[in-house]
Amino acid sequence: MAATLMMVGCKQKNVIKQNDMEYRTLGSTGLSVGIIGLGCGGFDEIDSATSRELVTYALDHGMNYMDIYDANPKVRSNIGYGLGDRRKEMIIQGHIGCWWNGDSYERTRDVEKCKIGFEDLLTRLNTDYIDVGMIHIVDKMDDWQAMQGSDYLQYVKELKEKGIIKHIGVSSHNAEVALAIAKSGLVEVIMFSLNPAFDRVLSGKNPWDSKTFDEMLPGIDPVRVELYDYCAQHNIAITVMKTFGGGDRLLDAEKSPLKKALTRDQCFAYVLSKPCVATALCTIDSASHVDEYLHYLKATDEEKDWKAALDKQTADADQGGCTYCNHCAPCTQGIPIGKVNELLDKAETEGLTPELQAQYDALPHHAGECTHCGACLSRCPFGVDIPKKMDRAKEVFGK
Repeated sequence: MAATLMMVGCKQKNVIKQNDMEYRTLGSTGLSVGIIGLGCGGFDEIDSATSRELVTYALDHGMNYMDIYDANPKVRSNIGYGLGDRRKEMIIQGHIGCWWNGDSYERTRDVEKCKIGFEDLLTRLNTDYIDVGMIHIVDKMDDWQAMQGSDYLQYVKELKEKGIIKHIGVSSHNAEVALAIAKSGLVEVIMFSLNPAFDRVLSGKNPWDSKTFDEMLPGIDPVRVELYDYCAQHNIAITVMKTFGGGDRLLDAEKSPLKKALTRDQCFAYVLSKPCVATALCTIDSASHVDEYLHYLKATDEEKDWKAALDKQTADADQGGCTYCNHCAPCTQGIPIGKVNELLDKAETEGLTPELQAQYDALPHHAGECTHCGACLSRCPFGVDIPKKMDRAKEVFGK
């Protein structure tokens, strides 16, 4: 096994290649995970023999990370049978707050139901531990706030203290909520819906409503940028759900909010370009499906070029997007470049407000002081045209 260090975004990340699979360290957990992982979708459509074939084939090809959110007994039993005596080879992300009511899966915060659901997961997987115990779906801020001091959160912490779960994670589709949880210091892993379309949805809007995409942002939503950068800087891993937009809709030009079809390779390349992302999870229901996804590992740069499939405005916005990481510092004129860019992006996305203007005015130095010396350009890991951004900030804020 050959190990190398690769610069990804603004953070150095351990990247290990073994055979064809590439591995990344899962945040601060120390676990090494394949960059393409398994979701549990599809395991309700197959029998136990097919499940064994699928899981065996996936493990043999380096796919060693799996999310299990579904409480469906058939799904869990199929996965448990599929793993067989290879349980320790698979790093499992299992959810706490999933319960089977006899007819369907339910999301719950009722501790007794959570215990029944989680113990059922352990039993059906024939294991006494879960690698990453996930707080299941927190999409609203009031849900996160209500969780503080709750019996539910105490149960999660007790599982961690007892070693039944080795690490704590959370799943969310809401960038504002995910960011708040990341900043709490509670979690090491965030399962988040990340793809080229969802990144262009303004925070607070529903990405499942087709009307949302009528006002798609030209670049990444600033809150998502902050989330990704915070996770990268604080060694919190993101495991990606909805890699292809949910139901593979990004692969179909008629269904895709982008109005253009992307390939699987392009979607993988997009999400894996984020410095915080450890693995992209996919729905797989056959061994042949594994081969389709693993094509990414041998794809050419041209096949991975997702920018080629997007309109120029969107591609340019992503190429030169500032993440406010401040690696460009120090500025020779003392300009806080990251903060200027953050305020500029908010002003251009949401409109210039008196509050934003006041925040800008309070900065010790302003964009208009930029001399275009270029010292910052050699230090920026994202290729941002910083002098151009400073010129634009001067136009917007007046100095």
